[in-house]
Amino acid sequence: MASIRDLTVTYRRGGDAVAALSNISLDIVAGERLAVIGESGSGKSTLALAIAGLLPASSAVGGRIEWSGLGRIPLLGRDIGFVFQDPSASLDPVMTIGKQIAEVARTHLGLTWSQADARAKTLLERVRLPDPDSAVHAFPHQLSGGQTQRVAIAAAIAAGPKLLIADEATSALDTIVQAQIVALIRQLVAEDGMTLLFISHDIALAAELAERIAVFRHGQLVERGTTAGIVDAPTQAYTRTLLDAHIGLDSAPLLNRAGPAV
Repeated sequence: MASIRDLTVTYRRGGDAVAALSNISLDIVAGERLAVIGESGSGKSTLALAIAGLLPASSAVGGRIEWSGLGRIPLLGRDIGFVFQDPSASLDPVMTIGKQIAEVARTHLGLTWSQADARAKTLLERVRLPDPDSAVHAFPHQLSGGQTQRVAIAAAIAAGPKLLIADEATSALDTIVQAQIVALIRQLVAEDGMTLLFISHDIALAAELAERIAVFRHGQLVERGTTAGIVDAPTQAYTRTLLDAHIGLDSAPLLNRAGPAV
């Protein structure tokens, strides 16, 4: 799917250059669920933005990202679906949620408005939003945080992307809703055959969802491996610290929790 080689991203902060990522090399395999974890400032969200082509113009980027089988630069919305931590970053407060989802489908799939509206309703049903017939006419401020994040997920998959990036998509939600959103993402990824890049500071959520985990610290990739390997036998002290942050963490139930119904 994507081969990242020697990726370096630097931001200007005042008169100083701050390296957010330093020589990152990482493969994202088609069809896999990969989690990138680390504390705030570790560079994991910068990686997501770089992959999606959303870095600010003021950033300086080195290295390369190669996309196999695509033959062109991927299009955000069509090839890559992006779910932000805060749905307000991607939802228009003055447009109904149905139209916002339909607009993505119409733009990238060439549907008529009638077809796109029907697809929007279907997607709201898929993300388990209550009463989709009425919800298509609602505005974002009329929904709860968990509901707006479901809408954002529906918009992200509206054009059938091959890669879904969820950047801290659950961190603003309470623990019960977090688990529901993780279960929903897992289900949608499996049903649509998408590749998933899950960005999180929470190693427990990452372990529930991902097959592989990459650990970032201070803009560097410090450890990577299968989820079971990272949870059961981490090689880096920093990874062990992330695991220890979950009091009484037991890897067996951590790796086998089904999560609540979506």
